[in-house]
Amino acid sequence: MALSMTPNFTHHYHSLFPSFKSLNNRKTVVARSSNGNVPSSNGTVLLKDKPTIPGKSEADVVVIGSGIGGLCCGGLLARYEQDVLVLESHDQPGGAAHSFEIKGYKFDSGPSLFSGFQSRGPQANPLAQVLDALGESIPCVNYDSWMVYVPEGEFLSRIGPTEFYKDLETYAGPNAVQEWKKLLDAILPLSSAAMALPPLSIRGDLGVISTAAARYAPSLLKSFAQMGPQGAFGATKLLRPFSEIVDSLELKDPFIRNWVDLLAFLLAGVKSNGILSAEMIYMFAEWYKPDCSLEYPLHGSGAVVDALVRGLQKFGGRLSLRSHVEKIVVENNRAIGVELKNGQFIRAKKAVISNASMWDTLNLLPREVLPNSYVDRINTTPQCESFMHLHLGFDAEGIQKDLGIHHIVVNDWDRGVDADQNVVLISVPSVLSSDLAPPGKHVLHAYTPGTEPFEIWKGLDRRSDEYKRLKGERSEVMWKAVERALGPGFSRDKCELKLVGTPLTHQRFLRRNRGTYGPAIEAGKNTFPGHSTPISQLYCCGDSTFPGIGVPAVAASGAIVANSLVSVSQHSQLLDAIGI
Repeated sequence: MALSMTPNFTHHYHSLFPSFKSLNNRKTVVARSSNGNVPSSNGTVLLKDKPTIPGKSEADVVVIGSGIGGLCCGGLLARYEQDVLVLESHDQPGGAAHSFEIKGYKFDSGPSLFSGFQSRGPQANPLAQVLDALGESIPCVNYDSWMVYVPEGEFLSRIGPTEFYKDLETYAGPNAVQEWKKLLDAILPLSSAAMALPPLSIRGDLGVISTAAARYAPSLLKSFAQMGPQGAFGATKLLRPFSEIVDSLELKDPFIRNWVDLLAFLLAGVKSNGILSAEMIYMFAEWYKPDCSLEYPLHGSGAVVDALVRGLQKFGGRLSLRSHVEKIVVENNRAIGVELKNGQFIRAKKAVISNASMWDTLNLLPREVLPNSYVDRINTTPQCESFMHLHLGFDAEGIQKDLGIHHIVVNDWDRGVDADQNVVLISVPSVLSSDLAPPGKHVLHAYTPGTEPFEIWKGLDRRSDEYKRLKGERSEVMWKAVERALGPGFSRDKCELKLVGTPLTHQRFLRRNRGTYGPAIEAGKNTFPGHSTPISQLYCCGDSTFPGIGVPAVAASGAIVANSLVSVSQHSQLLDAIGI
């Protein structure tokens, strides 16, 4: 899904209306000195079991969490010449996107299906824009299909403007072909409007009028003019649920309706009645335009994190691992720093930025400083459920040579794509990046995408027989999906490495409340809380903020916060430098 899969459109049209409090935009040039940390092989900071922050225990900006949102925010702020310290509780950076290695097998923990890394310009993936700003790039392997196993049969789903029609003809019939064409004809003309405003141009104050509205008004108006009266009228639906467009076109073919729900769910964790039309239209433009392709980063998703860490450190930013933030320190309604689990205080001279979820951020704050309305809003925000994970390392002998990297299994359309134990996603990245596994081996990651109920796991002792029994029962749906995808040449007995992750694993290693994927906020019914908080100098980025869950979305959220903490002049100079 969005965390783990797809290009996720950022809902940046809302950002034309500032959500930040007034910010001090003075330019600060910080003289930097060595912090004494020991860099690891990938350039991150390794600390002892009981860490302290060497050197000065302060920074202009302290970022809590090194997820993609936190690293994008910290990297851009460092490029803006702010003194930045990113604090990470885990021993690996990357949050839900981190990678890990066991016995020569290098696993992705989350993201596996990407596109837009190599794009440039105003319509590029926001993560690609951040990497461009940091002077970093990611070598990728291009491909154009993924295997789908649905109740109607199994087929190789190819992206592009024409190939999918052949699959529809075979598995759904001519009526589905006609409805799919009708849908593309209606929404693709809207894509230029959906992509006309680069997320990196957004900031949270009135400076957005200069960096976004005025800068990109001509291209936005041009896109509306090219659509004509009917298209321009349709553009008003961009911020409404995508199901409204589907309904207005009177699309009734069951396969088309189910397929659209599946795409929406993979994109944002909700079905078509809960996702913004702008998100879906962006994805359609990325996947169903001529000469489009998917990309997998060589050396795995960890290469994305490594590139962001290099960019952060290149501009003098610091990353401290095993640095568990216990609480955010507030004085006179102003966030002045953080306290680590070992008692060390880290002062933040300008801002504290939390890349933790909204629920976990709430737990870091003194209850008495927060308005009841803010606490109630967070506590009543619905959550996506959690994950089951299956990480395997196995011998490639007997496995088909043309095995694809991605496989999606849907067991029952009638239960809904968001039902637990119903959809399984499988990634075998070693077919494209052989260095992820020992010679002659494969590495595989299967998971149930944000549909595993936390309540059935709550309170279990991870060392108990009950926990182990439940792991075996709840992982069986993934084993069966893997056996279906890999065919008779695969055997569980061939696996040299078997790891099963549960919602408690998510909660423990990612510090995720209930192990959740993120907020389950439906378009048209509610909005994301945004980046500001009731506490002065405390901001949030990541999946719990506008623009929401998904890799490009959290990258955009980190960029928006970083932009908002510097002057309009600095922000504009950055946009000029990366050509948007």
